[in-house]
Amino acid sequence: MIADVVVTVVLLTVLSIPLAITGWAFLDAASRAKWVWAFAGRRQVVWLCVIAFGLLTVIGGLAISGYYLTRVRRELAAIEAGDLGPA
Repeated sequence: MIADVVVTVVLLTVLSIPLAITGWAFLDAASRAKWVWAFAGRRQVVWLCVIAFGLLTVIGGLAISGYYLTRVRRELAAIEAGDLGPA
């Protein structure tokens, strides 16, 4: 009985990781200022839609959110910090 509860809790925790990563990516993208997106040459609404669409598939959502969090987020954070790249 207790083992079933523990297994269920662990399973739900593991299965909620993709949702948490996608939520993190969505909230991060939504919280960035519009000027940061403009300097990056990217569109905020497109990324928000793509990340939201990624919720429909687990693997697709992880891939999209992972790409955003590892590549795009880094670029946006650098621009926000003042690094505008080569002029």
